[in-house]
Amino acid sequence: MQIGMVGLGKMGGNMAERLRRGGHDVVGYDRDPAVSDVAGLKELVQRLQAPRVVWVMVPAGAPTQQTVDELGDLLAEGDIIVDGGNSHYVDDQKHAAELGEKGIGFVDCGVSGGVWGLQNGYALMCGGEKAHVDRVMPIFETLKPEGEDGFVHAGDVGAGHFAKMVHNGIEYGMMQAFAEGWELLEASDVVKDVRGSFSSWRTGTVIRSWLLDLMVRALDDDEHLEELKGYAQDSGEGRWTVQAAVDHSVPLPVITAALYARFASRQDDSPAMKVVAALRNQFGGHAVESK
Repeated sequence: MQIGMVGLGKMGGNMAERLRRGGHDVVGYDRDPAVSDVAGLKELVQRLQAPRVVWVMVPAGAPTQQTVDELGDLLAEGDIIVDGGNSHYVDDQKHAAELGEKGIGFVDCGVSGGVWGLQNGYALMCGGEKAHVDRVMPIFETLKPEGEDGFVHAGDVGAGHFAKMVHNGIEYGMMQAFAEGWELLEASDVVKDVRGSFSSWRTGTVIRSWLLDLMVRALDDDEHLEELKGYAQDSGEGRWTVQAAVDHSVPLPVITAALYARFASRQDDSPAMKVVAALRNQFGGHAVESK
């Protein structure tokens, strides 16, 4: 199958390579001419045979909006755009409505797999009309891991990115639990082999997982994580998950706490903790540390 791929970064570039290895004809465009097959989106569309499928793999927000708008002016009725970035599901619904007026199909696809996807395959969560998803199925089948799992047509437009959003929220909570457990083990005077303790959990325990494997891999590189600063960024999906929970009146205490923990990691000297320290000193005479 022929497909256009817009955005050939860490994810998009590996996805294009996996598709090529799977026998598909991929025409790729990236702002970096060193990795791009064409000079621009217009040439990309011209290189594709109708009806066309173009997969967009660029950052969420303005870059995706700009790309979808430009493709909407270049593509024709019967073509399909797949947004495989981490877009907000509300944006998907807007894009689908605007493109639908031109007869252009739209599929949103949450993609998980990171830098390991080229080798292991990507978990795919799609939203959109069945006819549009079915058209792209040969691409999905090549990108997904082998076996029954790794792909879902989750529902209407927006469902794919909604499912991916919740997936990332769960990921926040799991990572925070591993992080807190590691910190407690490191603080213990009893446990002498923290890395070995984590590694022992990889077989036979209920918390064995790919994240645990990656945790042990990180400890193999830096056993006490002494080379890292305790700072964690967030991609935005954790925020959207918490906001969706508010919108649907669903309690998410673990995921919300994990998101806030990332915010706290960006404070070298927490203003809130100054208040806590001051109050403890006022009511209990507890010692405070001065700069």
